[in-house]
Amino acid sequence: MRLRTLLVLLAVVPTVAMAGQVAVTSGRLLEQSAHLRADVAVGERVGVPLYGLMTALQAERTATAAYWAEPSEPGEELNARRTASDRAAAVFRRAAAGGGAGTEEADRRLREVLDGLGELADRRERTDARTGGPESTVAYYTHLIGQMIRFYQDVFSHTRDGELGQENQVVIALYSAAEMLAQQNTAIALAGPSRELSAPRFGEFVNLVGAHRYLYDRWIVPYLPPGDAERYARLVGSSAWQTKTRVENHVVSDHAGLRSGVRLPREVAAWPTAAAAWGTRVEELNTSRLRGLLDHGDEKAAALEAEVTRLIAVSGAALLTVVGVVVLATRSVLRRLRLLHDRTVTVAERTLPDVVARLRDGRPVDETALPSVRGDRDEVGRISDAFARAVAVSVAGHRELAAERHGFGTFAAGIASRTGNLVSRQLALTEELQDAFGADEELLARLMRADQLTVGMRRQIENLLILAGGEVPDPHTEPMRVADLLREAAAEVEEFRRIDRQALDEISVRAHAISQVSHLLAELLDNATRFSPPRARVTVRAELVADGLTVEVEDRGPRVGPERYAEMNARLHSAPPYAVLAEEAHRLGLFVVGHLADQLGATVTLRRSVYGGTSAVVVLPERLLVPSEAGARPSPGAERRGTGTTAGTAAGTGAEGGAWAGTGAEGADGSTARDADTPTEDADAPPGGPARDGSGPVRDAAPAASVPRTAAALPVRTPPGGARPGGGDRPPLPERVPQTHLAAQLRVPPPAAERGGGDGPDAGAGRRDRAEATPEEVADAWADYEDGTRKVEAELRREQP
Repeated sequence: MRLRTLLVLLAVVPTVAMAGQVAVTSGRLLEQSAHLRADVAVGERVGVPLYGLMTALQAERTATAAYWAEPSEPGEELNARRTASDRAAAVFRRAAAGGGAGTEEADRRLREVLDGLGELADRRERTDARTGGPESTVAYYTHLIGQMIRFYQDVFSHTRDGELGQENQVVIALYSAAEMLAQQNTAIALAGPSRELSAPRFGEFVNLVGAHRYLYDRWIVPYLPPGDAERYARLVGSSAWQTKTRVENHVVSDHAGLRSGVRLPREVAAWPTAAAAWGTRVEELNTSRLRGLLDHGDEKAAALEAEVTRLIAVSGAALLTVVGVVVLATRSVLRRLRLLHDRTVTVAERTLPDVVARLRDGRPVDETALPSVRGDRDEVGRISDAFARAVAVSVAGHRELAAERHGFGTFAAGIASRTGNLVSRQLALTEELQDAFGADEELLARLMRADQLTVGMRRQIENLLILAGGEVPDPHTEPMRVADLLREAAAEVEEFRRIDRQALDEISVRAHAISQVSHLLAELLDNATRFSPPRARVTVRAELVADGLTVEVEDRGPRVGPERYAEMNARLHSAPPYAVLAEEAHRLGLFVVGHLADQLGATVTLRRSVYGGTSAVVVLPERLLVPSEAGARPSPGAERRGTGTTAGTAAGTGAEGGAWAGTGAEGADGSTARDADTPTEDADAPPGGPARDGSGPVRDAAPAASVPRTAAALPVRTPPGGARPGGGDRPPLPERVPQTHLAAQLRVPPPAAERGGGDGPDAGAGRRDRAEATPEEVADAWADYEDGTRKVEAELRREQP
């Protein structure tokens, strides 16, 4: 992300955050204001008419109770109360029809009140007919009035303003206390001229006296505003309120018990007159408090809206100021950083590459062209000085690295050159001895063993060249089939007979990559055979996948932990410094594989095999592959590089821990690779050969592992009687029969000049093959050699006692 973008974000993020906070706060305040205005509107539209209906129903309940106490026709008082209730109910119904109450609870309570009013006419008819009794009639009115009081509690219950919530609680307490006083009126009216009350009704009266006094003293008076508190003081100081209190005290203390209930004292006769006086003042107090609550809610809503306006104005001014300051600071910083960037780019793209190239070539460096430390104190200056220090460290590191690489390259080249010459001479000498003494099978086997060790030395030299940054010489000029490539890689391994190959013939590897791929696979196969049990098979299979060609090498070695796999895979995918190579000089196999995979663009992954051993998966990219031509034969490079006479090779250096992580040349069971030479039949062995598990008889390890190429395809001559020349009951040694197992195209005797006058049929043929054989002939000869080798080994095993 660009610095300009970061600086802009530095301004935008706080600005957006502040704007978001202002928006959220404003939205919350506006939402609260809208709720308050909705509550006030509901209170104005529904709450005020509902209170008038509540007081009218309270008066009607008292008149109805008096009617039940004194049996007579309904008087003018009851009719007047019913008419007042009908008018209040009509007003309330019109208000309720104008809209909902704002909340789900308030709407539900409003519907309950309307449903209760629907039963009012039926209750009046029962009262006139004297059915149902006074208790059920009074309970109906009490329940309906209770629903009205709970409506006020529900309609203002969701307000978020604590002060308004407290005022709403005061209003509800006032209405509850007024309802308690009205229920006292109803109880005294039910007593009638006889002044007799049932015991439950008397107990309810006593509870109402204590409850309404507690409400006024604890939940109403402490929270009344000054105007309403003064109004309440006048109410309490009035003679009517004093009469109420005196009558309540007499009822509580001077009542007389009867068998059917309680007889009230004579002082209750003063209650109706006093109730008419203080009842009006109680209604005025309640109405004033409700109006005060609605007015205060409207003021709160207006104050919230004004606060939103101020918040937006102040925040907008602050945001504009912040944006202006950030823009000016950003332009100044960017201008200075642009100058620093130009100088840095010049050094990075021109000066430093030139210095590195000079160091790599061993030329002198102009130190004045490099940036220097100036000691500036501001931030940009310190960055410039830090870059100068970084350049100085980089130049010093490149100088040291160039010297180290030059020294190591010279050292490695000298060692490789001298050793390579010796190995080439050794291989040539071994080949001459094989041609000269091919008739002696025991000597030929030892020469083959020496040839294998020499080829192993050559692979060590190639490893050194690879780690030094060189390339493996590649004599191939044509693509090679994957099957032939796997055969060539297996031939590089000392225990090549334990390797099972599974490959495709329809795909080939390009010529320039054959040696590298073969070397890579040889290292993996060498590790697999070295650190698997002596008789265990190693499988190498190749198949086409979406990303190219995958080659999997699977062994049956010991278990390796996940941490060890992670360490080895890291070694495959990173080039270690020379210091690490020096410490791990005895375990360079994976380093070599990693270098080769990097040069080829391939990937190598080690993982746990389903058989408990290790599986190495190599994925070759598609650019290294070409389709095989129909009827194509192996290219000349399919023969062993540098020697055309051996089928095996000395062990490589790829010894890693366990099956892949050992530190020496020992196998998984503690035995060395030489001790694990017990031959087993190749995967291509014909039916009737020895079993792959080695259950059949075997010969001595060294000769069986090194059957010479020139004698491998020859049948065995057995003297009559099955005795072997030389004595004893040992099976006879194989004897040469000229051209017995040669391919048809090779059975024509070569000219005498080409045979060099020699009598050995294999010597002349070997020289003619190397001098004049075409690639197709070489491939056919290699196939015949393998087939003959297997047949000879099978015959030798069958002839053993």
